[in-house]
Amino acid sequence: MARPTVRILSRYLLRQHLAPLGFALAAFTLLMLLRQVAQQFGNLVGKGLPWSVILEVFLLSVPFIIAMTLPMAVLVAVLYAFSQLAGDHEITAMKASGVSLGRLVAPVLSAAALVAALAFLWSDQVLPRSNHRLRTLLVDIQRKKPSFSLKEQVINEVVERQFFLRAARIDPATNRLRDVTIYDLGDPERRRIISADSGRMAYTPGGRDLYLTLLDGDIREVNRSDPTQFDRTLYVVNKIRVQNVGNSLERTENDSYKSDREMGICEMRGVVAAARREAEQARRDTRLLIDNDLRRLAGLVPALRDTLGVAPDTEPQGAYCRALRRMAGWLVPSAAIAAPPQQGPQPRQGARPQQGGPPPRGAPRPITPAILPGQPLPPRGAPVPWLATGATVGEEQRVRAARQRAASYEVEIHKKYAIAAACIAFALVGIPVALRFPRGGVGLVLATSLIVYTVYYVGLIGGEELGDRLFVSPFFAMWTPNLLFSALGLAGLWVVRRPGDAPQGGDWTDLFRTFLPRRRAVA
Repeated sequence: MARPTVRILSRYLLRQHLAPLGFALAAFTLLMLLRQVAQQFGNLVGKGLPWSVILEVFLLSVPFIIAMTLPMAVLVAVLYAFSQLAGDHEITAMKASGVSLGRLVAPVLSAAALVAALAFLWSDQVLPRSNHRLRTLLVDIQRKKPSFSLKEQVINEVVERQFFLRAARIDPATNRLRDVTIYDLGDPERRRIISADSGRMAYTPGGRDLYLTLLDGDIREVNRSDPTQFDRTLYVVNKIRVQNVGNSLERTENDSYKSDREMGICEMRGVVAAARREAEQARRDTRLLIDNDLRRLAGLVPALRDTLGVAPDTEPQGAYCRALRRMAGWLVPSAAIAAPPQQGPQPRQGARPQQGGPPPRGAPRPITPAILPGQPLPPRGAPVPWLATGATVGEEQRVRAARQRAASYEVEIHKKYAIAAACIAFALVGIPVALRFPRGGVGLVLATSLIVYTVYYVGLIGGEELGDRLFVSPFFAMWTPNLLFSALGLAGLWVVRRPGDAPQGGDWTDLFRTFLPRRRAVA
């Protein structure tokens, strides 16, 4: 009869965490989204963008926000649920009934592991795609020519090398202009300078042309073929149409470039493998150069260099990437590949290839002599140029550059794993804190969450910087905060599991007594 009791108890504990988890996730996501809106709203409104595009920008920011706030929500849920259970003496009743602390912690940690797995899939499959689409959309928006991007007191190039505009005052809300001067160089035979006291600009519905309505000004024209001819025209209202301004938003359909934030783990592992191959090839070239120096001193012939280099490995690395490729093969049918046409008569089976002809298909290419990588071979009979002593410096720079590129992508790979695993580390920290100070209330939840978040993300940012600079390995750069909080959480669970440390209504005074030394009583 013990198993049904444990299942009922596990469901009860998990239900106590669902409401605070959902509330914390929604609250943190909304707060960070409002911060994002406050930062980007002024750069988007006023460019003539439809509201659907502005909404798309903020919706594409949500996946990154959720990836960061999900571990926070787990910590808040654990702190709140266990502090409520301990404050209502439910934990004491469960222990009195023979339920151990391990039985109470196991379902919560299992649920945290499930949330961590979902967070990892979210950050590896959803987040890179949304980041790539968001970056492409922001680049397209930046290419769009808005009215408020025209700077005051500056000659702005409206149409390249043809139409220039200067205004003393520009109101981005109403598109009104004050003290306007226009330099029209579109006609190769004439140069026009248009001045106006004020004006207004507007775009056509298609967004390709710009209309300027100028008030109270004049037009001065100079004929380049006859400099003595000068025309001046006064006007009250002058309407000018400037074609092909390009104020419409042109969406990029295919953008092959991706940064490390826009790649999944399997793509980044491919980049890391390519960087390592490049570093290995640079080391081999360095050894070749040094060997040729030694051979020069010994009076020997130059060494041979394998022109094939390090063969690339197209097989996905890791069980996770292999599983993804296998699942993709099941879901997406493979494209049929036509066999290449056979050229010329095929040799009989068992016949030897002709001497002096091209090597058979698939045969390795011969090793060719070379002194410097990439240089052509000297003609037959010509003296071989030997290498100077300091020529390996460039190869060492190639090795270091390849190592740094590999390290930056490895740091990003470990970051995806570490942020997802932070759900488990935060749960380990939150359980003993809530059991030790059950009457801390909302203040304990907020204070503990703020301290943990600050320490964790400062360590994460600092570790990323150290890992990119090759000061520490990418693993320790990203996993040190998780290991630290996991060790603190396990130590806290070991302390609160003892019978003498059962929760008895501790509050903030107990927290201060824990960290402040006690005064000795004066006899």
